[in-house]
Amino acid sequence: MTTRPPDATPTPRGLAGCAARAAGMVWRAAPAHVLGYMATTLVGAVTPVALAWLTKAVLDGLAHGRATALLGLAVTIAVVTTVAAAAAHATEYLRAEVDRRAALRAKDELFAAVTRFTGLAPFESPAFLDRLRLAQQSAGNPGRLVDTATSTARSAVTVAGFVGSLVVISPTFTVLVLLSAVPALLIELRMSRQRVAMLWRIGPAERREMFYAQLMSTADAAKEIRLFGLGDFLRLRMLAELRTANAARRRMGRREFAVQASLSALSAGLVGAGLVWTILAAGRGELGVGDVAMFVAAAAGVQAALNVMVSAGVMAYEQLLTFHHHVAVVSAGRDLPAPRDPGSLPALRRGIELRDVWFRYSDDHPWVLRGVDLFIPHGRTVALVGRNGAGKSTLVKLLCRFYEPTRGAILWDGVDIRDVPPETLRSRIGAVFQDFVAYELTAADNIAVGDLSAVRDRARIERAAREAGVHDAVAALPRGYETLLSREFDPDQEADSDADPEAGLDVDPDLDLDVDPDLGPDVDGTPAPGSGSGRGPASDGPGPGVLLSGGQWQRLALARAFLRCDQDLMILDEPSAGLDPEAEHEIHTRLARLRSGRTSVVISHRLGAVREADRIVVLTDGRVTEEGTHASLLADDGTYARLFTRQAAGYRDDVQPTGAAR
Repeated sequence: MTTRPPDATPTPRGLAGCAARAAGMVWRAAPAHVLGYMATTLVGAVTPVALAWLTKAVLDGLAHGRATALLGLAVTIAVVTTVAAAAAHATEYLRAEVDRRAALRAKDELFAAVTRFTGLAPFESPAFLDRLRLAQQSAGNPGRLVDTATSTARSAVTVAGFVGSLVVISPTFTVLVLLSAVPALLIELRMSRQRVAMLWRIGPAERREMFYAQLMSTADAAKEIRLFGLGDFLRLRMLAELRTANAARRRMGRREFAVQASLSALSAGLVGAGLVWTILAAGRGELGVGDVAMFVAAAAGVQAALNVMVSAGVMAYEQLLTFHHHVAVVSAGRDLPAPRDPGSLPALRRGIELRDVWFRYSDDHPWVLRGVDLFIPHGRTVALVGRNGAGKSTLVKLLCRFYEPTRGAILWDGVDIRDVPPETLRSRIGAVFQDFVAYELTAADNIAVGDLSAVRDRARIERAAREAGVHDAVAALPRGYETLLSREFDPDQEADSDADPEAGLDVDPDLDLDVDPDLGPDVDGTPAPGSGSGRGPASDGPGPGVLLSGGQWQRLALARAFLRCDQDLMILDEPSAGLDPEAEHEIHTRLARLRSGRTSVVISHRLGAVREADRIVVLTDGRVTEEGTHASLLADDGTYARLFTRQAAGYRDDVQPTGAAR
C-alpha cells in the first residue's frame, strides 16, 4: 500500500472524485432528509429578498399615502417571517440528521476498509497512521460537505435576488460589489490549502501529544508513572508537543486574521461609499425612501451572502482536502498481494517448509531472517529458541502471513501459502501471542473472540476455560462469564447500541459481542468486595466490571487457543509468560495434551518448557544455527546447551553455568 508524501495535495480531478464520492455517500445515507434539507434551505434563501421588497413596498406606501395596501403587506410580512422561522428550525434538524447518518456511513466504510488490510505493515507505518487519524477526523465531512454546498446554493439564490434589486438602483455599484468577492475567494482558497498542509505537518506532534495524554490517564501505566514519578516528565513532554502544534496553528491564525481583516475593510469601504451615494441621490430626489431602504438591505445582503459563499466554498475545499485521506484509505489496494489463481489449502498431512526465507521490514531496515531453511513435520512440536531479536516472532508473523517473505517461500504440504487467501490460511491456525489483547468485553466474549462461531455456545466456551484452568476463577466473578472485564467505562452511561434500521447499513446479527464494559475493583479469582458473589444468571445482563490478574488474563488467552484446538497448526508464543512456576507446569502439561498428535510451533525463553518438544530449533541473528532434540543439543554443547545450563543455574546452586570458568 502506498502513502501520499506529506507535502502532496490531490489534483483537481482527485478533488472532483472526492466530491462525487461524498455526495453519493450522503445521498445513500439519507435521501429523504437531503431533499427536505434542500427545500427548507431554498425557503431560507428567498426569504431575505422577499422581505426586502415587502419592506420597500411598505415604505413607499407610507411615503405616498397608500394606506389601503398596508394591511395586506403587513399580513404578508407576518406570514413570510413565520414560514422563515419554521424553515430555519427544520433546516437545523435536517442538517443535523444528515450529518449523523452520513458520519455513520463514512465511519462504517472507513473501518470496513481498515479491517480489509490483511497484513500488519500499514499499522506499523507512521505515514499511514497519520493518514488514518485525518481520515477519522473527516468521518463527518460528507454531511458537512452537503452543508457547505447547500449554504453556497442558498447564498447564490440570495445574491441573485439582491443583485437584481441593486441593478435597478445602480448597475455600476453592483458590478463593483461582485468583483470584490473574486480576490477574497482566491485568497481564501490559498489559505485553505495552507491550513490542510499545516494539519498534515503537525500530525506526528498531535499523535505524540495524545500518546502522552493517554499514558497519564489510563490504568495500564498508572503504577509505573506513580512509582517512578513520571507524571511531570510525561506532562511536560505532552505540553511540548502541544506547544509545537499550537505554534503552527497560531502562525496560520495570524495570517488568516491579517487577510480576512483586510478583505472585510475593503467590503465595508465599498458598502459605505455606496450608502453615501444613495443618500445623496435621495436628497436630490433621484431615489425614494423605499429605494434607500432597498439599497441598504440589498448591499448588506449581497455582501453577507457573498461572504457566506466564499467561506462555504473555502470550507468545502478544505473539507475535500481532508476527506481525500478517507478516500485514500478506503480505495487503497491490498497490502498483501492477492493470489492470481486462489487455490484451496489441503489438510496438513506432511508438514510446513520454510525454504531459503529472507525477510526485512523495508529496504531501510536490516535483515531479520537470513536464508532460513526449516521443516515443521505434521503432528510434531517444533520449539523456536534464541536470544531476543533472533527472529523468532518474525518467523511466526510469516507463518500467519502477516508479512510476505522478502525472498524464499513457505510451503504448506507443498502449496505456497501466497497462493491461497490469507483468511483461508488463518482459519487453519490457532495461536496464543505473547502480546495478547485483554479485550474490555465480558469474560465469555474474551474467550469467544478466539472463534466467533462459539459466541453463542456457552458449553464450548466453558470447556475451553476448563482446559485453560480458568473456569473456576471466571465462575466466581460477580456475574460469572457475563462479568465485564474493564474499568474504563460505566454501563450507566452507555448509549443504545441498536442499529438504526433507517441508516441503510448492514449489521451482522450474529456478531453481537457485548462491548459495554463496566467499572469495578480488581479481583484475582474472587468476588469483588460489596459486589455480591457466585454466578448471576445470564439474563441479568453484564454485571459490575472487574479486572483479572495477569496470570488469569494469560489463561483467558490460552482458552481462546483451546477453542481452536482442532486446527492444523497451533502457534504458542510465550504461552506461560505471565504464570507462576506451578501454574506454568500445569499449563504446559495441558498444552502437551492439546498438542499431542498435532502440529505446533512453540516459542519460549524458559527452555525447561520446551525440552519435551520433538525438535528444538535455535535461531541466531536470523539464521538456524542448531537443530535437534533436547538431549542431542545438550550433547552438542553449543548455544542451546549454554543457554539451558545458565538458566538452570538460576534454580540450582550446584550447577555451574557452561563457560563460567572460561
